[in-house]
Amino acid sequence: MILTVLKALFYIAFVGFAGALGLDVSRHKEDLKTTSGKDKAKLSGIGFITNFGDTLGIGSFGPIVALFNALKVNISDRIIPGTLNVSCTLPVLFEAILFTSAVEMDPLTLALMIAAAVVGSYLGAGVISRMDERKIQRVMGIALFLAATIMLVTHPYFGLFEMQNDATGFRGIKLIVAIIGNFILGALMSAGVGLYAPCMAMVSLLGMNIKLAFPIMMGSCALLMPAGSVKFIKEGAYDRTAAVLINLFGLLGVAIAYWGVKNADINILTFVIIAVIYYTAYTMYKKSKAPRATETVTTTETTTTKKVDDEAVDSKEVYESK
Repeated sequence: MILTVLKALFYIAFVGFAGALGLDVSRHKEDLKTTSGKDKAKLSGIGFITNFGDTLGIGSFGPIVALFNALKVNISDRIIPGTLNVSCTLPVLFEAILFTSAVEMDPLTLALMIAAAVVGSYLGAGVISRMDERKIQRVMGIALFLAATIMLVTHPYFGLFEMQNDATGFRGIKLIVAIIGNFILGALMSAGVGLYAPCMAMVSLLGMNIKLAFPIMMGSCALLMPAGSVKFIKEGAYDRTAAVLINLFGLLGVAIAYWGVKNADINILTFVIIAVIYYTAYTMYKKSKAPRATETVTTTETTTTKKVDDEAVDSKEVYESK
């Protein structure tokens, strides 16, 4: 019953969002014609690569921005937050649908952990947003490094320590810890801490089969992203060509990566996930050391930019959720 309700929510959100995006794009067809064929090819490749990686737990927002810069894709910085959200909503919903349908886990654990992340993102956003973002990123970077190290030394391949990772759900104190942990991770989205890597580390350390982290983390983001993305569509604060191509080729990337994850040997998959967590720890710690940008609001154009940025702040749980 619980899984049926969750899947229904994912399907409704997928169809509803696809309809909203399609309607907006059909009303502004001229926007698609202004993008060069070369940029369209770049955007298609970016959609496939980043969402393939997203399905493995790497996340897609950071890699998309990096590839925009590396490939010199012409998208205004002002609309990047909206472009990221709108472009990745359908792939993440597809991920949630696939993994929730294919991975057998305790429905109560899944539902409670997803609900905890969603509630945390809304209730915790105000508190977390007032905290020092750099300190949070630094602490989380160190914590993820330690978690990945524990996962590495306890890997069965080395035979140094024995750690059971075969649970399909939690009960008692472990369930309470998992719920509180995902609530905190949901709240930390407001500080730019993605949910994927910390969630994978947490469930592994609690003794759960690592594959079961996928429906939890993807389900959490899938219930957050559509609402925020619809805001950007209504405001027109996104690149329509990028949204169409990244969504379409992102769905293809998800499908191919899902097959690999579903059929992967659990021990090999764990090594991949450990690498992802180390990478996330490094990038998070690096961000905490980056120089702070100065903010000035003086002209009409800057004021407009701030307005759009405020929209992103209002839905930070979406913009920084991955």
